[in-house]
Amino acid sequence: MRNVTVAATQMIGGWNVEENIARGERLVRDAAAKGAQIILLQELFERNYFCQKQKPDYLAFATTVAENKAVAHFTKIAKELNVVLPISIYEKAGNCLYNSVVIIDADGENLGTYRKSHIPDGPGYSEKYYFTPGDTGFKVFATKYAKIGVGICWDQWFPECARSMALMGAELLFYPTAIGSEPHDPTISSRDHWQRTQQGHAAANLMPLIASNRIGTETEGDYHITFYGSSFIADETGAKVQEAGETEEAVLVHSFDLDAVAATRRAWGIFRDRRIDIYGTVMTKDGETKQPVKQGGN
Repeated sequence: MRNVTVAATQMIGGWNVEENIARGERLVRDAAAKGAQIILLQELFERNYFCQKQKPDYLAFATTVAENKAVAHFTKIAKELNVVLPISIYEKAGNCLYNSVVIIDADGENLGTYRKSHIPDGPGYSEKYYFTPGDTGFKVFATKYAKIGVGICWDQWFPECARSMALMGAELLFYPTAIGSEPHDPTISSRDHWQRTQQGHAAANLMPLIASNRIGTETEGDYHITFYGSSFIADETGAKVQEAGETEEAVLVHSFDLDAVAATRRAWGIFRDRRIDIYGTVMTKDGETKQPVKQGGN
């Protein structure tokens, strides 16, 4: 048996970076006190979700990994509590700005950075203005407790992301998120679709999945988004084993026997029976024209 305890958290946002870091720390400490060893905070938790509108001043929020306050703070917390922390940041690298996650191991070591591959663009979610498409490719990180794959928000709608991380040896899938209502049409709710899509990734790869979202209503001019929380943990069959509500702060904790999960995954034979010789269509956009493979990108 190789038991690993994971946690998903959710909290309200705000513009004060120090307050948000302190709020995140409180949730991390709560999760660690409940036995969690790998703890997920939501996407871009340092401040409000600033992508609702295209504002040049907000581009200045980006920092290098070395200069980022959340990374510096949670490096100390990870080492103190002996926990693994994927930390979502707005990263500045040269002249490019990325939506990134820095993986901090349980001893405080920085294991590296994943940069969000899929960048959305729509009313209230103007991320293409703020973020360069990630150039890291999908990554798997060998932490103290497990090999983990981390995607970021819009990545979670693409089965290729989850499958790629599974093929690279991930044992757990993590998705920090910022998603809620649609400012242009209040009748739209993606909550159930959002959950079911990720539950499908867990089921298709026979791999537990942990998703963290934010809560609360954030206003930007004539736009507002009500983030619907509903963070959850799914087991390797896609079943939700822990789920938060839509409005309250939460810490969800669940344990998995990774050896048992791996045995189930092997027994199903889904990776044994893959037919990569006939999957060429996946490498096209129009169903016919094969796209060139770029080293280190997607």
